[in-house]
Amino acid sequence: MNIKVELTRRAALLGAGGAIAGASLASTSTVYAAAEKQGAMTAPVARYAVGDFEVNTLLDGAVTVGEPQKTFGMNVEPDAFVSHSADNFIPHDSFKAYFTPTLVNTGSELILFDTGVGEGGRPARGNMRAALDSAGYTPEQVDVVVLTHMHPDHIGGLMEGGAPAFANARYVTGQKEYDFWAAMDPEANGVTKLLAKNVTPLAEKMTFIGDGDSVASGVTAMAANGHTPGHMIYMLENGGQQLVLAADTANHYVWSLARPEWEVRFDMDKEAAANTRKTVLGMLAADKIPFVGYHMPFPAVGYVAVDGDGYRYVPASYQMHL
Repeated sequence: MNIKVELTRRAALLGAGGAIAGASLASTSTVYAAAEKQGAMTAPVARYAVGDFEVNTLLDGAVTVGEPQKTFGMNVEPDAFVSHSADNFIPHDSFKAYFTPTLVNTGSELILFDTGVGEGGRPARGNMRAALDSAGYTPEQVDVVVLTHMHPDHIGGLMEGGAPAFANARYVTGQKEYDFWAAMDPEANGVTKLLAKNVTPLAEKMTFIGDGDSVASGVTAMAANGHTPGHMIYMLENGGQQLVLAADTANHYVWSLARPEWEVRFDMDKEAAANTRKTVLGMLAADKIPFVGYHMPFPAVGYVAVDGDGYRYVPASYQMHL
């Protein structure tokens, strides 16, 4: 489609002063309509350095969800929720949830933390394999798969077509977490059903660990109970630098991280989860340690700053690229 643009004497004088004034008083030119818009796009992978470790955050997907106070801030008055949202420039009636596994190349092993929603995900989720490919790796190269806990958006990608998605990997998870879910009837709920399908078949290749245990050199487990009974987070340390993989400790940067006492629907023990948030966030803020939050806005890497009686999320910029 062609669009004819008339350039009048007045427009010429205003737009370019005397330089155009010598041109014809009414000239025409052709402008071609813009190419079709492609829509919103988010890069599926981001890469950071922790010493000699290469840390890749992988976007499994993101979904827009309505009625956020049914999930976050369940124990606060609606007016407080609305006000806090407005103070942070976000709407109070909808939000975007991100799903972000992390891939760490230590130089000797390729370690994947959580596996995303998997093949059962809807179009906006279940894209971890594509993100892994964008990072330059294949599932066959993954040496270790670490599960922070057993919720479906973390274990869903373990199997594809009934076979292990990471054929050459060994598996690591918390003993307390696995025992809790494995002791239940496999048909009890959605978690136990998926556990029976995706995790139990891999149990013989699984190492079960506890607080303070090591996954690999420079990768240490830390108990962070509350979200689930055996929820674990992981400290990466290399070359004098640190990064915490905080999993689901805080599931929203405004309604959970900033207000750790606000209840979250998916926290199984809400009091324990709030106490864990205060402990972990306090450590991150005091020691200025960056972290990856599984549900933080992608690329999901940031810092925690003390803000009054709560905290403030500070997205990473170039600090880890220097």
